[in-house]
Formats: sequence, C-alpha cells, structure tokens
Amino acid sequence: MIEFILNDKTIRSDAPAGMAMLDFIRKRRQLTGMKLVCKEGECGACSVLVGSYQNGELIYQSMTSCIMPLVNAHGKHILTVEGLSERDELSPVQQAMVDENGTQCGFCTPGFVVSMTGALLTGRAADRDAILEAIDGNICRCTGYKSIERAVDSLVKKVAETGQPNSVQALTEAGFLPAYMKELASRLKALQDKLAETQSRHSPQSQRASNGIPLGGGTDLYVQKPLKMYQAEIQPMFNRPEMNTVKVENGKCIFGASCTMGDLYYSKEFQKALPHSEYLFRLLSSTQIRNMATIGGNLVNASPIGDFTILLLGLNSEITLRGKNSSRNILLRDFYKDYKVMDLKEGEHLESIQFNIPKSSQKFHFEKVSQRRYLDIAGVNSASMIELDSDNRIVDVHLSAGGVGPIPMYLFKTCEFLTGKMLEESTIDAACAILQNEISPISDARGTAEYKSLLLRQLFIAHFIEIDANIFRIEKLIVSC
Repeated sequence: MIEFILNDKTIRSDAPAGMAMLDFIRKRRQLTGMKLVCKEGECGACSVLVGSYQNGELIYQSMTSCIMPLVNAHGKHILTVEGLSERDELSPVQQAMVDENGTQCGFCTPGFVVSMTGALLTGRAADRDAILEAIDGNICRCTGYKSIERAVDSLVKKVAETGQPNSVQALTEAGFLPAYMKELASRLKALQDKLAETQSRHSPQSQRASNGIPLGGGTDLYVQKPLKMYQAEIQPMFNRPEMNTVKVENGKCIFGASCTMGDLYYSKEFQKALPHSEYLFRLLSSTQIRNMATIGGNLVNASPIGDFTILLLGLNSEITLRGKNSSRNILLRDFYKDYKVMDLKEGEHLESIQFNIPKSSQKFHFEKVSQRRYLDIAGVNSASMIELDSDNRIVDVHLSAGGVGPIPMYLFKTCEFLTGKMLEESTIDAACAILQNEISPISDARGTAEYKSLLLRQLFIAHFIEIDANIFRIEKLIVSC
C-alpha cells in the first residue's frame, strides 16, 4: 500500500507502484489541472511539488509527474495546481500570471505556476534569478516568455512587500498558500513517523518485489519503457536514507547512489569538493529533472552519452557495489564492459560513489556539445582532470568521452601517452592522433561518425586551452572555438 498526502487529503492506494504520478492524479483522482503534453519530462506542464519533512521543516522540490513513479510519492506531500489556492480565489502567483498576460493557450500555465511557487518554498532568497531558474524546465509555445518574465517581476515585488517570506508558515500567513498548509508539517511528520515504524511489516507494495526492477528517479526508464514500468514489479531505490548522504572525509567526496543531481547541486559538501560546479548542473538538466534523477540510476543506465557518468569518469571515481552479504569497490572506468553491459553481479546494486577531491595542482574541466546549450542530450561530451608539476609536465591525467563509442569511455591509451609528457602543442597534436584511434563513433541522429570525431578533438583541445591557451598557435585557437 502506497500512502502519501495529495494536496490536503491523505491517500492510501493499491495502484501499481510503477504507475506514473500524472496518470494517478488525472485518472484516479480526477485532478486535471496538470497537463499531459510531452510524456518525457521535457516541457514541465505536469510539474508538481514534492514535499518531505526534514530536520524540523518542510522541504519542497518541483518534479515532472508524467515520468514520476507513484511509489516515489510514498511518505511525501504532493502539491498540484489545485492545492495552491483556496477554491474561490487565485493565489498571488496565479494572479501575477493573469495580471501580466502570462498565459495564452493555458496548457503550460499550471506547470509554470507550480514551479514559481516552488521557488518560494526553497528557503532561499526569492529573487528574480532564483524564480527564473526554477522555471528552466517549463516550456511555453505561445507567449514568447516576456509576459511570464513580467509575471516573475511582479511576484518578486509581492514577496518583498510581505517581508520576503521563505517558509511554508510565513507564506501561508501571507496568503501565498492556502490555510490547510499550516498543519502540513505536523501531518507529514506524523505520516513519515508512522511509515518508519511499520516499514518492516507494511512496506510499499513494490518493496515486496525484492527481485523487481531497481528504480531510481525513472527519468530515462519512463521515457523509454513507460508501459513496461507501469506493469513491472518495482524495487524502489529513490530517496533511501542509507544511500542519500553526501560527505567529505580524508580528501574524498563520498555520496550515496540514491542522491539526486539536485541533492548534489545544493550540497555544501559537494560544492566544497568541486568548487564552481554550478555551471555543470545547469548544462546537464532542468531543475525538475535534477530533482528526480539519481546518480546511481544515471550510472547504471550506462548511456554512452550520460553527462554525469562522463563527469565522474573524468574524476576517476570509484564505486561501491553491494550484494546480499558482501560489497566490493571498483573504479568506475572498469564498470562498463559493452553496450549496456556492466560488471554488476546478480543481486548487486550500486550503493555509493566517491572521488578524490582535486588538488590545487589539478584542473578539472567538463565540456559537452548539443543542439541546445541547455536542457539537451549531448551529441558528444568529455571531461578531464589534469595535473601539472612546476616544470609544466603532465604528471597525472584522466580523460573521458561520451557519444564516441558503445560505452561511456575512459580514454586509457590517450591518458597513458600523455602521462609524463611536457604540456606543449606537439604533445597535444600527437595525443589527438591516439585519441582518434581509441574511439569508435557511429553515424546516427546526432551526427555522422566523422563529425563526432571532430567534435571530440575540439573538446579535447578545449581542456588544455582551459589550462593554458598560450601553448597553441592562434590558428588552432580559431579552429577550436
């Protein structure tokens, strides 16, 4: 039995654990405000807010319900557009959209309203940039966005007039949320405490399926195999407390496979381990998808162009695989054997990931090329971590590449060649030739094999430009830009 709070009502349901949350909301509860549009988590029209009680406060994150497994709502609070206002009036967020003509056909509007409201519930400053970032996964085909941006500006003013409320209690008192939200913290805490007490005797129906499909955020499985997931037995891996921590110790950053990209994005420990990493996350996905996509799911999905996989390969990461009675550690670069084939034994699951925090003498860099700069699948991507000594000699190097072979690639031969070499143009030219022989791209919808080879060469050069552009002739810089 799956149990959660939907707007102001407590729900206990025996619906399939793999059912998409949007289908449950629209078909089982007849709440039709959230729209079914892309069914791939790309447009944000179905966005909901997912709340949990953590460390004495309510924490909300926006997620796309069209690819959100119902079981991932267990013990949570789900807020749809219907739950954001009293029945006979608009919320200030909705009113801002009306006042600034931020809606035309209306299909995207509920998602925008939910995401903008979610920006106020993060506990961070509700300024213009924060709210615009919160709607980065919402697409509008009608307005041209300027009216929506004006609605954001109007909302920022309304929040400022009330003293910038940044908690559920303050927002409720200021009229930004309906009155029932005042009791939500105590209700959700009581629900989570009850479920924790009875977990061993009354787990969610999908947790009884210990041999079911291990499922994290579902951000790829629900795009590729929605009907199969609806009917499948599920082994939930999302938000497992024992696999959801981030810590820094002994020069390493260690985090659980259940952590989402959003968990790492907002983690002070991860930011300490990999400073200035905000740009990476914005390249990888929208806010809604970051809040759903687990790191473990990204790695085990084994996509040859998985951005976070390539990033972690470039950091020479190590993973812990947990079996029924034992665990083992291997380097991530040894995990991938062939297309969608991994060194994962029966009964094992990915438990945690760790990498050595880059030293001051090491430079980490990530690059990707896609049709859109943001919110798009990479055609080719690459990461590097390069260490130089005082003589400008490469003493340690790790390189990875995606989209140029059947697996996420660690470039063993290129790394071996570069180690011990002086950082100079002739070295990079020779390494480019080795690089081209190490990869095996194919022609597909994202480009020809020749085009991908050229892209990777340019990304490879970009890693070294990031270290020292002066080692290249001006002609090469022009080509690589």
